[in-house]
Amino acid sequence: MNTQRLHKLFASHAGTAALLLRVPVGIILVAHGAQKLFGWFGGHGLAGTAEWMTSIGLQPGLLMALLAGGAEFFGGLALILGLLTRPAALVSAVTMVVAIFSVHISNGLFMANGGYEFALTLLAATAALTLQGGGRFALDNLIAGKLQ
Repeated sequence: MNTQRLHKLFASHAGTAALLLRVPVGIILVAHGAQKLFGWFGGHGLAGTAEWMTSIGLQPGLLMALLAGGAEFFGGLALILGLLTRPAALVSAVTMVVAIFSVHISNGLFMANGGYEFALTLLAATAALTLQGGGRFALDNLIAGKLQ
């Protein structure tokens, strides 16, 4: 990948608003990923998540649990730091699309019924970050500055 393309990947003119979006969304994603991978915060850990994913038809369950948990946990960390924001946000957005259509869509919109409103909100936020990047206060901008 040439320097110009890397610069486009890292550079962002989104300003401070991106920080206000990145950090809370990143925290939420880290927490949900930690539930899936490590059993933290009342989660079932990797084995429990893999078993559940297999039960809803996402197979192989262990791989799907690793992919979902890894996307949320490590993608969330990247969003908090503003490091590789666009790829991390894109992977998180795809994870939310899978969650919406494999788990929540049949339950309607509202979260109280197991619906997709929360995943849709995270999808909207991560899609926006994919397009706009990490903003002024992201490590991505430091990297972009070195690439010029």
